Amino acid sequence: MEGGWKEVLAVLVVLAGLAAPGSGYQIIEGPHNATVLEGSEARFNCTVSPGWKLIMWALQGTVVLSVTPREPIITNDRFTSESYEDVDGNFISEMIIHNAQLSDSGWVKCSLQNSDREGLAFLAVQVMGALYIPNDSIVVTEDEPCTVTCRALGWSPLPNISWEVAVPVSQSSYYSFLEPGEPRSTVSVLALTPQGNGTLTCVANLRSVQAHKAVAVNLTVVQSPSDNTEKSGASLPTWAIALLAVLCVSVFILIVVLIIVFCCCCSSRRKKKESVYQIKIRNFEKDNTKKGTSETKLKNENENYAFSSDELRTTQTAPLPPKSKEASAQRQPSSSPPPQEPRKQQPGPASRPQVSFNIASPQKVRSATLV
Repeated sequence: MEGGWKEVLAVLVVLAGLAAPGSGYQIIEGPHNATVLEGSEARFNCTVSPGWKLIMWALQGTVVLSVTPREPIITNDRFTSESYEDVDGNFISEMIIHNAQLSDSGWVKCSLQNSDREGLAFLAVQVMGALYIPNDSIVVTEDEPCTVTCRALGWSPLPNISWEVAVPVSQSSYYSFLEPGEPRSTVSVLALTPQGNGTLTCVANLRSVQAHKAVAVNLTVVQSPSDNTEKSGASLPTWAIALLAVLCVSVFILIVVLIIVFCCCCSSRRKKKESVYQIKIRNFEKDNTKKGTSETKLKNENENYAFSSDELRTTQTAPLPPKSKEASAQRQPSSSPPPQEPRKQQPGPASRPQVSFNIASPQKVRSATLV
């Protein structure tokens, strides 16, 4: 009975050796999962024991690279191989995927010919899309709430967006949301109350590949129109305020002096006009006086038929001429004839003398005849 068990065990050992040819080599360590950025390289290692004949690499179920002990068999330039040997004498085959694309994401398998063992790993390719802020520079009002928007387009997976605020603010916060109709896009909105100029930076991170992209915008803060005057006045130094006060006083004194000079000029001009007017009035009164005197003289001459201009210069009484000469003298006109013809005086008796009285008044001259 004991001998029968030994025979059965020997048969089983022989059958196992015949059923598993090449079982003397195996995969010691298969590839590991990898996450890479689109456009970069992805590397996978497969460690096998000595004695192997053929190593096959497959991506998404399709063999893309084969490796023999002599050389690799390359069917696509994007897939190449490197080989190493560890300290234990095991063989290490490395497959390199160049310019990884999003479509390369999937399972990677390392297998041996005539072996049911295989090593599996997953390749994840991430895409870093575009990141932008609509405006390159933003102008806002000081201490007034404002918002800044940052958009990440075409990312896979969606990034984590954060903000770097290099601006003095009283408060700030941000939030993100998916953009409608764009499954690979996200939007982040920064809300802040700025108090000065600075830079705002939007940063999108892909943590698994330690990759990020950033975009910055300049923020310019202007003062509100209502506070501009008050702040400008409060910010003036002491010497500027003193200079401004002296300037205001000087301007006030200059205005007062100009007003006084103007009033003096107006007064002198008015006095000059009045003096000219008074001179004209006086001249006019003198002319009227002279004219009235001349008219009075003429009138008196008309009234005094015996008036003669020579008689005004002398007060002598002329002797009575003979009758015949007196009549002829009365017919002759005087040296200054009056405007009206004087009446002829009837000769009186010769025995009656005529006496003329010359009154010194310049206005009226009367002649009287005494009998």
